[in-house]
Amino acid sequence: MLTHAHSLPASGTGFPETADQAANQANVTWLVAEETPVAFEYNGRSHAVMMATPADLEDFALGFSLCEEIVGSAFDIDRIDVRPVEDGIVLSIEADPLRLLRGSLRRRSMEGRSGCGLCGIDSLANAVREPPRVTAGFTPSVEAAAAAFTALPDHQPMNRANKSLHAAAWAGPDGRIVMAREDVGRHNALDKLAGALARAGIDPSGGFAVMSSRCSFELVQKAATIGIPMLATISAPTALALKLARAAGMTLAARARGNGVMLFR
Repeated sequence: MLTHAHSLPASGTGFPETADQAANQANVTWLVAEETPVAFEYNGRSHAVMMATPADLEDFALGFSLCEEIVGSAFDIDRIDVRPVEDGIVLSIEADPLRLLRGSLRRRSMEGRSGCGLCGIDSLANAVREPPRVTAGFTPSVEAAAAAFTALPDHQPMNRANKSLHAAAWAGPDGRIVMAREDVGRHNALDKLAGALARAGIDPSGGFAVMSSRCSFELVQKAATIGIPMLATISAPTALALKLARAAGMTLAARARGNGVMLFR
């Protein structure tokens, strides 16, 4: 479990309100999530540093490379090495140099935050990518999205322990979750899921992604890039997310009042 244990007061605020409460109050153990600098190197050259949960890092390396269009296929990557260093972790990725030219058009500076999909992008022109058109291998439905939302907590073991991680899961057309990945950053979680799908040889167009986060345009961009036809998130999409999803032919789904589900097309 990628957590650290800390003993904290049991009260909600962390401070007893009276002397009697102070005398009777017991300590509890709270597990907190790891957040580690993870550096991406392509053929020995630094590309970006992301703050991430240090789990499923080979999936992260592959998924980030695909979602950011640094490579067009998992077959373009020859090798991924996960190398712990003093200040974090280095993901050393060896790939066909010709395939890296696509990603170099969206250069990043050397750091990115866990909660931001744009950190390090060096110009406004590189911020919003035109998403590719996506073709669904099934008919998106409210029922499938609702089933996936209901099942998602069962696929978040780290979040059950520390209450601070996002999840990205892939479900079949019936809403049954096949695999999930967790991370302190929602974009990282989707990158990890993309890598896991590619490594498993699963066609993303045959199902959909369900996430514990809000729906931002960066998530739509990433999902469309790898061919996911529907993205279901806990909260409603932003206007830009909806615009990009419509341009890509994607369906978005979100929780509605009373545990219902709303589809956006």
